[in-house]
Amino acid sequence: MPIYKVVKNAEEACLGISDGMTLMIGGFGLCGIPENSIAQLVKNGVKNLTCISNNAGVDDFGLGLLLQNRQIKKMISSYVGENAEFERQMLSGELEVELVPQGTLATRCMAAGYGMPVIYTPAGVGTEVAEGKEVRNFNGKDYLMEYAFDADYAIVKAWKGDTMGNLVFRATARNFNPLMAMAGKITIAEVEELVEPGELDPNMIHTPGIYVHRIFKGENYEKRIEQRTVRQ
Repeated sequence: MPIYKVVKNAEEACLGISDGMTLMIGGFGLCGIPENSIAQLVKNGVKNLTCISNNAGVDDFGLGLLLQNRQIKKMISSYVGENAEFERQMLSGELEVELVPQGTLATRCMAAGYGMPVIYTPAGVGTEVAEGKEVRNFNGKDYLMEYAFDADYAIVKAWKGDTMGNLVFRATARNFNPLMAMAGKITIAEVEELVEPGELDPNMIHTPGIYVHRIFKGENYEKRIEQRTVRQ
């Protein structure tokens, strides 16, 4: 893997992403989403995508933009409540949806990064989540066998990164990003600040550069908030 991983922009970072691929998209709601890369995927017009993400943004932002353009064939998510278009496409049968418990979603990402083919989890036992899945009993308790995800690309967003791909996430924007960064066959990272090697405190690095293949400095981040609640 090359040491210098910097690409010029989102357009160059997204080269190779084509129709029918499976993508992991970091973020939680609108927090920590790779805004520049999503916008580039919309512009590129790639379609029939399978997207693994906690949810699908909102109607007019985040992955909601790809849904508007009918570029997503299947969503693998744990929550869909803030996106009316997601709901409409799901109920009409236009969009295939696999709902996954949030902890299971995170652990299936982690397993992919660790090179583990499956995990066993009690989450979902005895529910619709368990339909068609192997159940094994350990020490008197049933567990579902869940497969690690198999994603062509993982696209994440970090606060700071260096040219070797080491990443630092900020506060709750860390969310699914570090797990997904480990898990993609090719990982793209967009960052707010891009610095030279040695400028980041090694003790503060959340994702080592070994997991990152392409990195670029993003721009014009909106950082929208889904539900802003303040006192009167």
